[in-house]
Amino acid sequence: MSFQPGGYQQQVLYQADTNSIQNLKSIRNHLHKICSQHANQYVRIETLDGQVYMGRIVNCDRGLMYLAVRKQGGHRAFFGSPSYNDDELILTLVLYELLVITLLYT
Repeated sequence: MSFQPGGYQQQVLYQADTNSIQNLKSIRNHLHKICSQHANQYVRIETLDGQVYMGRIVNCDRGLMYLAVRKQGGHRAFFGSPSYNDDELILTLVLYELLVITLLYT
């Protein structure tokens, strides 16, 4: 269901082509499978923007990965949950923005 206020016209600003859509879905599904197989394992993740995170894969759902990361002190834009360790925060990452996922052996 969409909302269109009276008197407004719609103009498409961007529409992905069919090949791009299929590629993104394929990448998302592949990464979801990898994340599901390695749940509760520690990984190092690098995003397309060059950000690097280290943590434990908590879950993958609808194109998102939930990564438990250690608190670094201070307040950050992450949220915690009573069901996780007090020293961990949950970071949400978009699967198709991930460039490298490296399994860390502990």
